[in-house]
Amino acid sequence: MRHSEPPFEDSRRLTGSNVYFAGPGAALETLGPLARDPVALAAWWLRADAAREALGWARTEPVVRVHRSGTSLAFVAPADQLYTATEINEWAWCASVGDTSLHAPGHPASHDTTLALHTLQRFAAGERRPDAIALLDCAQKHGIPALIDDDALSLGLGVHGRTWPMDALPAPEAVPWPSLGRIPAALVTGSNGKTTTVRLIAAMLRAHGLRTAHSCTDGLFVGTGVGAGIGDDAEIEQLESGDYSGPTGARQLLRRTDVEAAVLETARGGLLRRGLALAEADVAVVTNISADHFGEYGIHSVEDLAAVKLTVARAVAEGGWLVLNAEDSLLRRLGPQAAPRIAWFAVDHEALPEDAMSLPRCAVRDGSLLLDDGLETHDLGDIAAMPVALGGRARYNIANAAGAALVASLLRVPIETIRAVLADFGRSHADNPGRLQHWAFAGIEVFLDYAHNPDGLAGLLDIAQARRGAGRLALLLGQAGNREDAQIRELAAVAARYAPDLVVVKDIDGFLRGRVAGEVADVIRNELLRRGMDEASLPVRLREAEAAREALDWARAGDVLVLPVHSLDAKAEVAGLLDTLQMQGWHPGQALPDAAVDPL
Repeated sequence: MRHSEPPFEDSRRLTGSNVYFAGPGAALETLGPLARDPVALAAWWLRADAAREALGWARTEPVVRVHRSGTSLAFVAPADQLYTATEINEWAWCASVGDTSLHAPGHPASHDTTLALHTLQRFAAGERRPDAIALLDCAQKHGIPALIDDDALSLGLGVHGRTWPMDALPAPEAVPWPSLGRIPAALVTGSNGKTTTVRLIAAMLRAHGLRTAHSCTDGLFVGTGVGAGIGDDAEIEQLESGDYSGPTGARQLLRRTDVEAAVLETARGGLLRRGLALAEADVAVVTNISADHFGEYGIHSVEDLAAVKLTVARAVAEGGWLVLNAEDSLLRRLGPQAAPRIAWFAVDHEALPEDAMSLPRCAVRDGSLLLDDGLETHDLGDIAAMPVALGGRARYNIANAAGAALVASLLRVPIETIRAVLADFGRSHADNPGRLQHWAFAGIEVFLDYAHNPDGLAGLLDIAQARRGAGRLALLLGQAGNREDAQIRELAAVAARYAPDLVVVKDIDGFLRGRVAGEVADVIRNELLRRGMDEASLPVRLREAEAAREALDWARAGDVLVLPVHSLDAKAEVAGLLDTLQMQGWHPGQALPDAAVDPL
């Protein structure tokens, strides 16, 4: 057999940045004492390459990353044999390190290469779908996008698409190729601001008259009208509730034959676990890069994270645009290497690159949001008058508005439509639920937001601090369990800088992610104590809605309450409580309405 040279012997490959290939394949992340051993790593690839050759797969170079906690190996595989590819990768590693504990009977035998190859050949034969491959090949020749998973194969997207069950695929000559095609589509990623940006772009496309689908961490939505949420002036249907910022939700929307445009939130976790559902988008936007999620999937630095986020650049169609935040130094440095056509946005127009003056761009100058399409400069309105900007104080939402306006213009939404949406978006709580929602009643101000990392929390607390005056500041603080302790302490350190008078320490409902209840709260509380806060100002209420009620019980006129709430159920409960208090004329010091009964 012929084998590729082990890629681990080239130190440049060992220390290089993340590289992700486009197309179907298998990836495996290894941890433990042998995960960085050169002998084991070389044996891993040689075995995987031998298995691929035995199956007759096309020879391609792998993507390899040796990082602080282990090594990852990925390689391209036929689109109809991804289960087999995964088995190859796992078998090759286990056989290379003599580990027989990971494979149950029926899987490739890590102690016997000949037997393992017979098993893998049987897997490949059972998984092979020449009918699906023929359709995918024809789609590529026709320039038609395709989506495939275990259940179905789709040719074309939205109103220009058709989907067939995998057990009833048509012959290529039976496919109505002339009726198939694309729809306008945008991918949105970044560390902060993704969901708000998605909702803004979707609102602009809907106001342009397109029946638009959008996916985000709150669910899947489709509809028409000029609103972004489920409001009176928009007909928006919520198809699913939950975190749908990965490819599964995207495919579900792109397969709907009533959808004329799509805006898809594309989060780090989905990119690393499942990749991109859409191979070609008209526009991809990266909102910013912030230190978060370190320690998972070999991500240990903001440079690693930026490489993951910039994967969306590989899905930008020929003639499309990668839209980047010019105020993010990493994106300024790495972005030009990722795509040939870049459009820039910023809060401050001075941050735009000098060589961007002939490119599409959007930024604030003299209090107005200006969009330049490369030919003409358009005034989109006074930032202070845009509800989403909260009187011009919400800097990160100004950035979101600039990025969304630029994306919408590149999707050919008319300037007057973009301007009209910016003048109204955020006026209703239904436009952007859970993202910088603001209540002011009975002398207190309350902000409900998603802030989930140090940069996001600092941006939120900057706004609250500007509203604080002589009053007190209360904050809810929790974190998902999959963050490292150092990251959790950093979040607490950001909170301490603003000298809150009360911090209600909590868990995030449903986000323990391997930790026991109260474990993250203990890390946060201990860090706040270390930074000088007293125990009396650090009550612990693990359930998010109960933490919000604790802050409201504490409040008095003049106070500002900052409530980062993350789980969908808790957000709905807290928002409903705040609406009720405002409607009933509640005043601080009065008893709160009884809490909703927790079915658990």
